Amino acid sequence: MREDVNPGSPLTLVLMVASASIGGTLQYGYNLAIMNAPTTFIQTFINETFLERWDVQLEEYQVTLVWTIIVSIFSLGGFAGALIAGPMTIRFGRKKCLLLNNIFLMTAALLALTSRTARSFEMIMISRVLVGINAGISMNVQPMYFGESAPKHLRGAVSLSSAVFTAFGVVLGQVVGLREILGSEPCWQYLLASNAIPGLIQLLTLPWFPESPRYLLIDRGDKEACINALRRLRGCEVQSSELDEILQEQAETKGMRASHPWELFTDRSVRWQLISVMIISSAMQLCGNDSIYFYASYVFKEAGISDDKIQYATIGTGTCEFTACIMCNLLVERKGRRFMLAGGFTLMTFWAVVFTIALSFEHHITWMSYLSMACVYTYILSFGMGPAGVTGILPTEIFNQAARPAAYMIAGSMMWLNLFIVGMIFPFLVSGLREYCFVPFAAICLLSALYVGLFLPETKGKSLSVIMHEFHRLNFKGQENHFEAQTKPQYQLGEVCLSTAL
Repeated sequence: MREDVNPGSPLTLVLMVASASIGGTLQYGYNLAIMNAPTTFIQTFINETFLERWDVQLEEYQVTLVWTIIVSIFSLGGFAGALIAGPMTIRFGRKKCLLLNNIFLMTAALLALTSRTARSFEMIMISRVLVGINAGISMNVQPMYFGESAPKHLRGAVSLSSAVFTAFGVVLGQVVGLREILGSEPCWQYLLASNAIPGLIQLLTLPWFPESPRYLLIDRGDKEACINALRRLRGCEVQSSELDEILQEQAETKGMRASHPWELFTDRSVRWQLISVMIISSAMQLCGNDSIYFYASYVFKEAGISDDKIQYATIGTGTCEFTACIMCNLLVERKGRRFMLAGGFTLMTFWAVVFTIALSFEHHITWMSYLSMACVYTYILSFGMGPAGVTGILPTEIFNQAARPAAYMIAGSMMWLNLFIVGMIFPFLVSGLREYCFVPFAAICLLSALYVGLFLPETKGKSLSVIMHEFHRLNFKGQENHFEAQTKPQYQLGEVCLSTAL
């Protein structure tokens, strides 16, 4: 389907970002947050279901085990979604992939809505798997779609909006999960199915926006559709420099098929790009940000907040991450990716150490409980200022069109696997290390900050060719003539030709 000729406006890009995000990464944050409120209600439902079916009264640890599976299986669904996102984007394109992704979401919402009537907790499990697949696809495809559609000077800020909407999803899920809204016992099935509403909004709005211009030209070879898409997204005539840059990338990838994930592991020309993406995607989950949400209720209770008010204090944690992501969005094009990443991990290291000290002395010094509460907020703020947003930009900026889907598959797989691992081992860290449970997270944050500062080139405002040239120096250290011996593209507006360097 060709994009219609339309003069467009600068507002088109903003509205496209909102439409894609509402049904995309917002779902990740929202579906994480809505599982907190109905915990006791669903555990009671599980016990009642076993009693009705088999006349068996489950022990508390057995109910907890089933509940843990329901919660953690979301991560395995996300892992599956990350694996199929790459092939889907190659086959269907970025926009259509996001639209098709809603099939998983709507099916999940229907299962969750009818699970109580059907007296089946298994339907909730299947629903969580499907929601995880939906989140896994959107977390990979949406940043790719944004990075390929935004102008170079706004690429970081537009891609970072994925993290802003993820944080907004957390806040929205916390608000909708309040007892006064859908967090009460009679309404938990509606809470679990409420994720269908953002998906419906996306289905009604996203078809009106253009496909990724880079996908249209480089993957489909449709230059006219690419120009029309650029015209609509920019709200003006296409600048020759922007089209030339896309033509240059087309020339550099001409004759190349889309890479498979396993091929990247043996390709020396992307070695340090792959190492960087794997380390930073893993660190995003291993840094302990999701774990501090778990600790928040305990910290608030120790600070003297009553049980009925903790749900409101918890909303503050999501609001912190949302605010920090907005600040990061405003700063990333000024300060750069490396500064925001290294700075975020460094601050998290500092606050993890302070948090550990506060937990160690909270029973000896009265005001330490308030310091612990402050650390919860500052830790989340530090995460939102760097790792939460910048991590999703990297595969778009440091891989070419042929390798980009495979790179996102690897990055997404690392993220979801490590989310699952942290979810499984954190309770054991708490019981084994007690007040020192954040020491491993502090070590990971420190090592991540050092890696970013020492090895990750800055990508702010640079074309793919320049970025690839900088990584070449790492990938082929000691072989300075290798890059010059590569086939160089010579291009101009409207045509691309190749000449081999002598």
